[in-house]
Amino acid sequence: MQQMRTGRRAVLVEPNKPLEIWESPVDPPTGADVLVAVEMAGVCGTDYHFYLGEVPMPGPMVLGHEGIGRVVECGPEATTDSAGNPLAKGDRVYWVPLKPCHRCHACTVLEDTSLCPNQSPGRFRDPRLTPFATYTDFALLPNGMTFFKVPEDTPSEAVIAFGCAMPTVLHAMERLGQIRFGDRVLVQGAGPVGLAATLVASLSGAGEVVVIGAPASRLDMAKRLGATSTIDLDVHATSADRIAAAREIMDGGADIVIEAAGKLAAFGEGTQLVARGGRYLIVGLWSAPGTTMLEPRKINNDNVRIIGSALSRPRHIFKTIQLAQRYHTQLPLTEVVSHRFGLEDAQSAIEAVGRHEPIKAVIQPGMEA
Repeated sequence: MQQMRTGRRAVLVEPNKPLEIWESPVDPPTGADVLVAVEMAGVCGTDYHFYLGEVPMPGPMVLGHEGIGRVVECGPEATTDSAGNPLAKGDRVYWVPLKPCHRCHACTVLEDTSLCPNQSPGRFRDPRLTPFATYTDFALLPNGMTFFKVPEDTPSEAVIAFGCAMPTVLHAMERLGQIRFGDRVLVQGAGPVGLAATLVASLSGAGEVVVIGAPASRLDMAKRLGATSTIDLDVHATSADRIAAAREIMDGGADIVIEAAGKLAAFGEGTQLVARGGRYLIVGLWSAPGTTMLEPRKINNDNVRIIGSALSRPRHIFKTIQLAQRYHTQLPLTEVVSHRFGLEDAQSAIEAVGRHEPIKAVIQPGMEA
């Protein structure tokens, strides 16, 4: 008889309380489920917002929604990844644990799974069961969840560097529309979402890519990924200073402003930096509650378009792997991963991200704390 596996998981029992490490049995996969041993779990700013209680929790939950791991066991009906590639024990896979229902208006009529109201990761997370969250030793990827094989010539770090940020940005860029050659692009925020937006804007032919953010390590990485100029929040501490600096660099305003700061105050600042006829893409405010003032007259008279975008669709997860495979030898994608923590030290990882210390932090369950 096969010995029952057990696995650890980092559990947020309630907001603002230290994560707890729970250990429990790991059920074998059935049907089309796939059991994966987690190698790297990206630490996202949203995890920190869960920790603070700024995002509603369904109860005790296993954190983590960015994962790379090796297939341990496949259910009898699991023969391929989500792109139809043959799947076997030992294959490395990448997933962002969203599971659309494919039985709602958004999924079937709008054909936009990012709007599915039934795919919230929290409703599937239960510390007593094998989860598909990623702050774990093992993750169970259920039938219907998107995951893709990572080519063996592509480092895990190059994919997890942007975690869920790159799929989110690729989806947002589709909603934005084409970045025209020579466009002036301003990115608010230098975390993983901002860095992903910087990279994609640069690769799309933008003439200028200006990044507002901090600390200096993130701004240095932004330049290495294609930013032409940066504005340091630690130097330009007031909104008026940042607006003046950006307008000077961009000759009055940006053709495209991308909000990737995750801070409510960034929205009002961004609306002032969009040039006439420009576009403002909102990507980072998913977990930032609250309201803010807006002058509709400026939006109206300057013909400004405001585009919201949340989450991603399966193809954007696939394209993230393609981007990493194509550019990891030319660009410092692997170096975006700046901090590594063991699973037992997940609390320290969350706190470090809250202090904006890492460019990108990952949890590696096999690493000694």
